[in-house]
Amino acid sequence: MKTRLWLTAALAFTLCSISPSLSIAQMPSPAHVYGQLFSSQAEEVVAAAEAMPADKYNFAPTSGEFKGVRTFLQQVTHVAAAQYSFFKGFGIKSGVDPKAISELTSKDDAVKALKDSYAFAQQAVATITAENAFQKIAPVDGTDTRASIAAFALAHTYDHYGQMVVYLRLNGIVPPASRK
Repeated sequence: MKTRLWLTAALAFTLCSISPSLSIAQMPSPAHVYGQLFSSQAEEVVAAAEAMPADKYNFAPTSGEFKGVRTFLQQVTHVAAAQYSFFKGFGIKSGVDPKAISELTSKDDAVKALKDSYAFAQQAVATITAENAFQKIAPVDGTDTRASIAAFALAHTYDHYGQMVVYLRLNGIVPPASRK
């Protein structure tokens, strides 16, 4: 929850802190701002998914308070399926059944589904304009505008990315974003 609040606050700050000397025409569009955020996130999350060896995709921590947590594969497929669920109300047709993603069993299929889900998310956020960003659409987890759904989707995925990072480290793998 703190991550979601932080991300929403950061996005609001970013949108509000644009130089007052810029004219409206020079300001980046909501689609551009969200597009950059999703592009950056996709880089990190996909790199993490690719970094885990295929034979470790069924890994889930067992030492400590980890009873019932998702496996690494389930983290990846959950994120991919969630993108389709979050953005289904944006008017972009995917032809993908999010439930089918949850049934994937291989690293290659899961990584492809993850990449495809980010392409879908990018198409969806490209529809966000200054005029429609805060208009109500079909609600997702209590959020009901394009802007709030996109912010929620970013925060949700970062929650799971954090778990993926822990799984990588528990397997002796330094996450790609930490190698820079």
